[in-house]
Amino acid sequence: MGKAPSTPATRLLREKGVAYTEHLYRYEERGGTSTSSRELGVDEHAVVKTLVMEDESGAPLVVLMHGDREVSTKALARQLGRREVRICRPEVANRHSGYQVGGTSPLGTRKPMPVCMERTILDLPRIYVNGGSRGFLVGVAPRDLAALLAPTLVEVALAT
Repeated sequence: MGKAPSTPATRLLREKGVAYTEHLYRYEERGGTSTSSRELGVDEHAVVKTLVMEDESGAPLVVLMHGDREVSTKALARQLGRREVRICRPEVANRHSGYQVGGTSPLGTRKPMPVCMERTILDLPRIYVNGGSRGFLVGVAPRDLAALLAPTLVEVALAT
């Protein structure tokens, strides 16, 4: 597969001394977490997707969700005290995060954004989040990720 890329996400993990593992896989356009979990041989529930969303005023936020779940944007808006939360258009998400959609990491984003994390992610022993490039995930302990990102814990998961 080649060598894992150095990205703002991996540089931040190294700088903060967070233990992580690198996992390369063959990226598929619109393959999502079902592709990465299959390629890496891990449970899709442990592959955490990074979603760039915005509220009614266009203020961006990052949402971390289990790969096999969807986000209830209504529940998220309610829990955050916002009128509305919606997924950003890809070009807007790219601008906010500094990453290309499909390779968006919650770490080392271009703009600091508030992070929301589905509470049950913390129950897992290890999670796999995007490392900042398509076809590249990093494995970390969820508590280490939470210590770095200081997320707001939410309960907004919908079964897919």
